[in-house]
Amino acid sequence: MTIDRPEVRNAVDPDTAARLVECFKRFAADDELRVAVLTGAGGNFCAGFDLKALARGDGRRLKTSGPGPMGPTRMFLDKPVVAAIEGYAVAGGLELALWCDLRVAARDATLGVFSRRFGVPLIDLGTIRLPRMIGQGRAMDLVLTGRPVPAVEALGIGLVERLVPTGTALAEAVALARRLAELPQGALRADRRSVLKQWSLSVDDAIRAEFRGGIKVVASGESQSGARQFVEGIGRHGE
Repeated sequence: MTIDRPEVRNAVDPDTAARLVECFKRFAADDELRVAVLTGAGGNFCAGFDLKALARGDGRRLKTSGPGPMGPTRMFLDKPVVAAIEGYAVAGGLELALWCDLRVAARDATLGVFSRRFGVPLIDLGTIRLPRMIGQGRAMDLVLTGRPVPAVEALGIGLVERLVPTGTALAEAVALARRLAELPQGALRADRRSVLKQWSLSVDDAIRAEFRGGIKVVASGESQSGARQFVEGIGRHGE
């Protein structure tokens, strides 16, 4: 899925946000699709919410329920999404990237809470996901200062997971998505679900939730099938 507004560095206005939500609803409903890749056209991922739309008063339509201002940021999918980041992923664009499961960034990409300088708050779960991902101190630094974060630093603090040559983020993200799509999906989704949901649970509840999700996979036969392949020598040594 490509945000295609290169003339505004793929800033998201309400119409674009609605289209993104519709795209991800279709992805979630299609059983033949296993992994999505989100990127931006024209050499940038996303520059955030369209400030021209905000200046027109579109911000008054924002609500606490339903889709986020940037679109899918409040959606909880059962399938992974990979962000392919070139250029700028800032403000709400950073929040979109944080919503994704994995982030593949070009070496010269820039991330950051650039909305700080314009008095625009993070309301697409940026203040929640960012400290959980990189720790409160680092998150507070980025949130309060709004400073640019080069991709190399972003990799070092855990803000992105892959660093690739400029111009190759989309190809590398698609390759990563294909590798994920080739894996047994029951266990992958159960483990992913447990990682995402454990934040709001006590340790005891998280243990039980992990077991409930995992035991369903075992009962489905997926684990036994994988074990038989292992016994037969298939898939060993990373093959």
